[in-house]
Amino acid sequence: MFKIIKATEKDAQLLSKISIESFLPAHGHSAPKVAIDNYMAINFSQENFITEVSDIHNHYYLLYQNDTIAGYSKIVFNQFHKNIGAKNSAYMSRIYLLKEFYGLGLGKVLFNFNMTLCKENKQSGIWLAVWIENQQAISFYKKIGFLKVGDYDFKISETHSNPNHIMFLKL
Repeated sequence: MFKIIKATEKDAQLLSKISIESFLPAHGHSAPKVAIDNYMAINFSQENFITEVSDIHNHYYLLYQNDTIAGYSKIVFNQFHKNIGAKNSAYMSRIYLLKEFYGLGLGKVLFNFNMTLCKENKQSGIWLAVWIENQQAISFYKKIGFLKVGDYDFKISETHSNPNHIMFLKL
């Protein structure tokens, strides 16, 4: 049994923990350790999440499986991207799932929840960036119907960027 609830500032520590535990297996080898550690210290700090969750444009949702945290998503409505011609497109910034919950269909559950939110908020589509070496995520997005529409360099540090695909799903 799963449940999805909107995250609040009180969930900042939990979001930080999930982010680090999800980011390291997928991206920990994508840059020098010091660059990864610095990226996580800045972007996944509890203080950063307090700021992020308080921003009315950011929509964070926590996913629980049998009352145990399994992951979270972050979506931002009405976000322009140069490779997307559609107006009112949502940027799905994150779907992070803890490794022990892989293979249970929870990524799809969380995605479907976000898709419903997008439709309720009159979004014409969803776009995202995904590291070109994250084949598991790319396969997941392709199965759902996302198409590659561009490229993006994801900046890990001042000296290191990872190539990403920009993918889009028309709703």
